[in-house]
Amino acid sequence: MCSSLRYLAPLATLVAIAVVSLGGGRETPSRLTAYVGAHIIPVTAPEIEDGVLLVKGETIAAVGKRGEVVIPENAEVIDLKGKVLFPGLVCTHSHIGKVQGGDGSSPIQPGVRVLDSIDVLDSTFEKARAGGITMANLMSGSGHLLSGQTAYLKLRDGKTIEDLAVRNEDGSMAGGIKMANGTNSIRGSGGSPGTRGKSAALVRAQFIKAQRYREKLAKGGDDPPERDLAMEALVEVLEGKRVVHHHTHRHDDIITVLRLKKEFGFKVVLHHVSEAWKVADEIAEAGVSCSIIYLDSPGGKLEARDLEWKNGAELEKRGVLTAFHTDDPINDSRWFLRSAGLAVRSGMSRQKALEAVTIAGAEMMDQAGQTGSLTAGKKADFIVLNGDPLSIYTRILETHVEGKKVFDLDNPEDKLWAEGGFGAGHRRQVSGCCFTK
Repeated sequence: MCSSLRYLAPLATLVAIAVVSLGGGRETPSRLTAYVGAHIIPVTAPEIEDGVLLVKGETIAAVGKRGEVVIPENAEVIDLKGKVLFPGLVCTHSHIGKVQGGDGSSPIQPGVRVLDSIDVLDSTFEKARAGGITMANLMSGSGHLLSGQTAYLKLRDGKTIEDLAVRNEDGSMAGGIKMANGTNSIRGSGGSPGTRGKSAALVRAQFIKAQRYREKLAKGGDDPPERDLAMEALVEVLEGKRVVHHHTHRHDDIITVLRLKKEFGFKVVLHHVSEAWKVADEIAEAGVSCSIIYLDSPGGKLEARDLEWKNGAELEKRGVLTAFHTDDPINDSRWFLRSAGLAVRSGMSRQKALEAVTIAGAEMMDQAGQTGSLTAGKKADFIVLNGDPLSIYTRILETHVEGKKVFDLDNPEDKLWAEGGFGAGHRRQVSGCCFTK
């Protein structure tokens, strides 16, 4: 979506939405909370000084300037003067929760679901909330050409994967599929390819097989094909119901992914793309999105040696939808917001950098209608900051998911997850060493 179009919704419309939503309907009354006085950065609309964020239950009812948004008498008013309100951060590539996917039995495993191996009670979730992350795409590793189906999670305070899962319209759990090329998928075991050429050949063979499986399903009749979980997942990819999240670094590997996309017509988000700046024109021409990472320390794999901080700026120049990710634990989720600052330092605009930690990632996961900006009608996913989001001195004070506070720096237990220290490595350590309950 063109950023200029996002700014067309007048404030009066937002106020009207709020008034209608608070009318005398038959729905069960929801808690009303008005956060007033903060500098609000909606991301998809101009910044608001001395603003009001009105939340009804799980949803944003209105966003606007104080005096222009009607605050109902029964609303709880919270004064945030001197603070900044910003959308919850969206990480398009994370490995929190001890997530795992395919094993060493084969290089391509579409039937594997990472949701079956996520520990939502792992302390990495608390740390991600401390970093302001409210939605994440959890993926298995990149040692396979295809390591399984990813899971889109809202970082609610839940006990099971069902509590955190983002749902599709049919009630199923939302997610993409993880693919990779380059050295990671070459050096594996269990029939892994030994060259880049063989890697692409194996992938093509699987998608051709999936095309035939889809054709058999479409024919119907009395003799349908035997159910195949792997082929079912790939058919979803072919039909655009499941996005391919593709690990790739070198310029030639990037072009290989674009070639496969063109041949089979699937929707793809390119992840990492260390050498995107070398083939930025080709990426733009293909109309694909990029999820990139900012590293500020040396080391890592050889194929990422030409990683440039200017990646974001070069992609922005060509109109490529660009988001950032942590790849946690490669980058700690608690430091995710600084990716935007590093990008601006390297030539990316402030606006696109702020979008890259919020709405851009939501768009890549087809969730922009629900989250990624402070917009009336969306879920109340937001963070409270003590300064500008691009400043290295800014702290995340609170994280809210769907209207519920899931992190508070003033809470000693939450502060432990945010800052580390004795007991912060595991929930049992915390309960045994630091707190009585």
